[in-house]
Amino acid sequence: MSRLDVIALRARIEAIETGRRQVREVLPFGLESVDSRLPGGGLTIGALHEVAGGGNGAVDGAAAALFAAGIAARTNGRILWCLTRPDLFAPAIAQAGLSPDRVIFVEAGDEKSVLACTEEGLRHGGLGCVISEVAHLSMTASRRLQLAAEGSNSLAVAIRRWRRQTEASDFGQPTAASTRWRVSVLPSRPLPVPGVGRHRWLVELIRARAGESADFELEACDDQGRLGLPAEMGHGSAQTGLGRRYASG
Repeated sequence: MSRLDVIALRARIEAIETGRRQVREVLPFGLESVDSRLPGGGLTIGALHEVAGGGNGAVDGAAAALFAAGIAARTNGRILWCLTRPDLFAPAIAQAGLSPDRVIFVEAGDEKSVLACTEEGLRHGGLGCVISEVAHLSMTASRRLQLAAEGSNSLAVAIRRWRRQTEASDFGQPTAASTRWRVSVLPSRPLPVPGVGRHRWLVELIRARAGESADFELEACDDQGRLGLPAEMGHGSAQTGLGRRYASG
């Protein structure tokens, strides 16, 4: 085979690989320090993302739910939220930018039913985001959700919630999620007057497919679902909308 034949063959292979790529839409956080760690500059639409609280039980678990609510708030369309316990505090979800009239809550009897409802919601299509609350998420179950999200181009978020700390032991096991996050509560910044400042979180990006792991000290979601940088670290929050795209294999 001549050198020209080799060059031509390489060109054909590259053309085939390029044709196989899909243009994927992303949801940016609007913070360069966060988006720069994610492939395409944001959370991939049509993919599964996993969120858990840190080690402080219910407090960090609530922060993880608000983090997910902020993500959902910045998508377009209705939100399907599947859970086994009706213990969400609607005013707090609204403060994170997710209006209750956008949310369809599905209370399932057990986690198997939650996963089934989540998958069905993703396959239905037309939803801005589908959220599931589960303690356990196997590779098989997460792969089914990932494929369903890809097929409908909906954003899926799995919130890992545990009644007992021992249930958190499998959080280190691999799943098919495109990103994996852990959210822990930090002390609020003191105010010059009596009151409570904007909540702060330690947001850890534990895994990002084709991206980088990192951790960030951020201000909690505002009423538009936007995270912010602490004043001493930056200039507040900046938000961009849907529409940024990138090519993925």
